Amino acid sequence: MLKYVIFDFDGTLADSRVVLVAAWNVLAKKHNFKEIKLEELDTLKKLSIKERSRLFKMPLLKLPIILPQFFQLYRQGIKAIKPFDGIKEMLNEMEKKGYKIAIISSNSKDNILYFLKHYQINNIKEILCSNRIYGKDRLITRFLRGKHLKPSEVIYVGDEHRDLVACKKTGVKMIWVGWGYDAEVVVDPLKPDYKVYSPADILKIL
Repeated sequence: MLKYVIFDFDGTLADSRVVLVAAWNVLAKKHNFKEIKLEELDTLKKLSIKERSRLFKMPLLKLPIILPQFFQLYRQGIKAIKPFDGIKEMLNEMEKKGYKIAIISSNSKDNILYFLKHYQINNIKEILCSNRIYGKDRLITRFLRGKHLKPSEVIYVGDEHRDLVACKKTGVKMIWVGWGYDAEVVVDPLKPDYKVYSPADILKIL
């Protein structure tokens, strides 16, 4: 029986495209990386993380140094971030149906808490964060153990290839959302358990 629905944050619940681009470009100027334009995001969705790092001229080894700086800049523009259309209604309906809701993200907990409070989203009680780009499988495992849950009792909702990698490692099924940061062509090789193209579709799957 499904007990928990776990969500990714950026690109799944939160439309943070404008802020992400602005924060990245500040870092790009500082560290001599390649800047990006908002209209380039659709093209970037079709690239893997490694391909993006080469395009941006940013070695992946620098991520542990870059991410804390990135999320500080992100926080400065957080008021420009908003829920995707239909997200609040979906979360309310999910709560009515008795599902518990959590977030597991590589964003910072402070940023997520600010967003939830700003938009009066009160359905989410559990938030786990990691500053490691590939650390979500550990967070999912920690969550399962802490709640004494089986993988079959949770489902993860995310938008990226790395979300799928984490779910495959932990045995948790995943719903891939089509409005996020990775294109279908990027996630298809790992065969998501479900694909959706609107928040209402998530409710149908549950």
